[in-house]
Parts: sequence; structure tokens; C-alpha cells
Amino acid sequence: MSNIDDKVLAENKLILLYIIDKVNIQISNLQITKIILENKFMNYFMLQQLLNELCSQNYLSCKIADNKAFYDITPSGKQALGYFTGHIPAGIKSFIDNNITNIRNNIRNETFISADYFSENENDYVVSCQVREDNFSLINLKVTVGTKNDARRICENWKKNSQTIYSEIIESLLKDRT
Repeated sequence: MSNIDDKVLAENKLILLYIIDKVNIQISNLQITKIILENKFMNYFMLQQLLNELCSQNYLSCKIADNKAFYDITPSGKQALGYFTGHIPAGIKSFIDNNITNIRNNIRNETFISADYFSENENDYVVSCQVREDNFSLINLKVTVGTKNDARRICENWKKNSQTIYSEIIESLLKDRT
């Protein structure tokens, strides 16, 4: 491998550490992939290789939840980043710094609002909708519907309108009914 290849690999590792550190919340593999690919920082295969290497080098920790990988920077990763932050290209670092609030908000919205469904039998689909704030569940709703189409529509509506639906449910539950 040439010095140029080594330099690119090192820069890409630092970019990953920098983003994960700046986000300052657990980030899923899908979320970090989306950020990296949308901004053309590196290709998908390089990203996955580097995430694995950073985990095996103990610069990132990887936790599996709901069959998804979530990454956090470790103290060793923070230390390495502190030593080598200057090796991240200035334009990329500036871009990340200027967009980190939007990135973090998007991740929080994706992470804390979830909706999924599964087939219980051929006529019943169980839809699970949830809103979490930090590690606390505000609402965890499970409903059984008769068609896959209904299950999909509920999931779509929940993801788009969960705050409104949550408020309506709470309001309805608190209403006096005599």
C-alpha cells in the first residue's frame, strides 16, 4: 500500500471519529452510512471496512439493538481524535461543524420515532409504534389490523405525525367520559 492510500485511510477514519464524536449520541450504521454517502466522503465498502477496523481497534464501540448496529466513540477514540484532528481536511471539518445540529436532529428524529409491523398470521398484522425520549419510552403502542396495507399506512402515518397522534391519544385518554 502506498503512503497516499495510508493517508486517505487515516483521514477517512478521522472523519468517521469526528462525525460520531460531534453527533454526541449513538448513531446507527444506516444513519452514518447515509451521512457519509450523501456527502460523498467515501464509498460504502470503505465505510464498512473502516467502521469494523475502528471497532476492533477500540476507537468505536458497537452495540446491537433491534438488529441494528449503533456506534459510540470510546475514550481511546476521543484521545486519538484529539491528537490528529488537524489531519482532517479543513473543508470537511467545516462542513461537519456547520451542519452538525441538523445532522443530530435528523438522527434523533429517526432514532426516537419508530414504527414497524409483522405478520402474526395470514389475516392479522401487528403494528408496533413507539416514541422514545433519550432512553425513556413516552408511548409504545401495539395494534392488530387485518391487512398488510393498513399496517403500512399506520407505520407511515406514525412516522410523519407521531407527535400529533401522541397528543390526540393523551387528550382522549384524559377526557372525562361520564
